[in-house]
Amino acid sequence: MLLRWLISVFLNAVALIVVAQLFDSFQLEGFGTALLASIILGILNVIIKPILVILTLPITILTVGLFLFVINAITLMITQAIMDESFIIDGFGMALGAAIIISLLNLILNKLVKDTVTS
Repeated sequence: MLLRWLISVFLNAVALIVVAQLFDSFQLEGFGTALLASIILGILNVIIKPILVILTLPITILTVGLFLFVINAITLMITQAIMDESFIIDGFGMALGAAIIISLLNLILNKLVKDTVTS
C-alpha cells in the first residue's frame, strides 16, 4: 500500500511538471517542489476533498461529475497557497485547466504503470 502511494505521488509530480512546462502561468521551482506539492495534494485529497464533494454533491450530480474538476482546482489553489513562492498558479482559470490536464495525465500514467507492473 505504501509503494502504491509513493508511485502515485511520483506520477502526480510528473504530471505537475508537465503542466508547468506547458504553461507559463503555472510555475514550479523544480521536481523536488513538484514532489512536495504532490504530497500536499495527496493530504488535501484525503482531508479536504471529501468534505467539498459532500457539500457540493447536488451541483456535482447536475453537472454529471464535471464539478469535480472545480474541486480539484480548489485543492490545487490551496496547495499553491501553502507552498507560497515555490509553486505559483496565476488565477483560478489556470488552476481549472491544470486540474483537467493533471487528471488526464494521471489517468494515462497510472494506466501505463499498472500495465507495466502486471506484465
